[in-house]
Amino acid sequence: MKDGVSFKTKCVHAGNGIDKETGAIRRPIIMANSYRLPEDASNLNWSDTNLLIYTRNTSANQIYLQEKLASLEGGEDCVVLASGVAAISSVLFTFLNKNSHVICSNVSYIAVYRLLNELFPEKYGIKANLVDTSNLDEVKKAIRPNTRLIHVETPGNPTTRISDIAEISKIAKSIGALLTVDSTFASPYLQQPLKLGADLVIHSLTKYINGHGDAMGGAVIGKKELIDKIKRQAMVNLGGVISPFNAWLIMRGIVTLPFRMKQHSKSALKIAQFLESHPKVRFVAYPGLESHPQHHIAKKQMTMFSGIISFGLKTDVDGHNKFINSLKLIIPAVSLGHDESLIVYTGPNDERNHFYPEEFRNGHIRFSVGLEDTEDIINDLKQALDKI
Repeated sequence: MKDGVSFKTKCVHAGNGIDKETGAIRRPIIMANSYRLPEDASNLNWSDTNLLIYTRNTSANQIYLQEKLASLEGGEDCVVLASGVAAISSVLFTFLNKNSHVICSNVSYIAVYRLLNELFPEKYGIKANLVDTSNLDEVKKAIRPNTRLIHVETPGNPTTRISDIAEISKIAKSIGALLTVDSTFASPYLQQPLKLGADLVIHSLTKYINGHGDAMGGAVIGKKELIDKIKRQAMVNLGGVISPFNAWLIMRGIVTLPFRMKQHSKSALKIAQFLESHPKVRFVAYPGLESHPQHHIAKKQMTMFSGIISFGLKTDVDGHNKFINSLKLIIPAVSLGHDESLIVYTGPNDERNHFYPEEFRNGHIRFSVGLEDTEDIINDLKQALDKI
């Protein structure tokens, strides 16, 4: 969709169209593995990602979703894959070669940590420095002659740490490295990394973009030449493609993205303020709070502060578990960005604990604020806190 229309309008119309066969005003689900070949297929490229040949190369619903996401992020093109981890893995597989060096946020999704801390170094000789990317000096000190990529997760999972995308982009460009940003916690509505200088933006579509907790997917958005390379090398040959049904569900979910993100963010700020004032709460990490160490950066590069709060209680492991299990409305479950509020307690034995801020190291709670009434959520937290 052309520029000049609002984000909300793009959420509704980008990638959508009239079905030529039926006249339906919404794209149908096309659950086909194969498509009719042209009359002369003798010169066909069987791995062409721009032709509808075989769903492992691309599918109709995938194309529609890619068009919508590229429009929302302001990118030239997009590749959609089966999960957020598939998206991140595709980027690393495509742009890192043997003996390459990568700099990555040391607070990141567990699969990213394992890929760069264990699997890629052991299998392919790739070297990785995991650093606090909110500290620009640490990023600069980690640079090597063979640094090919800087990967930033902001806000970071689970600490909500914020990294300055624009400033890190300058560092990456000065050494000829790619900057990739995992913006899952923010969604395209709250943060636009490509406009801040990133080369590629990555999303777990499973989370806020889908928003309904019923489909999995991942996406990478950026310049066409970079996306084409990911499609050719990683999507076709590693096979982590999205199912047409999941692509259709995520298309449907995006329509309400702006309204959901406003509600998540408004509720989360009010709830974070409540938690910060509660005598049984040890710490609260939420980018919208002035007490957050990178609040000034979040204000600069985000329009609102999303719906993820991390916090800890003035109690031990048993006390944290008692609190979690005393909740009646909020559901103890992994994932985030759903319509319902989700909460998970991670104890002090997390393998990444040494990278976390000091206050996180005795265990912490990650809370994904849902779309329920804000006061209902606060009342549920109150009654559970009263139990410890």
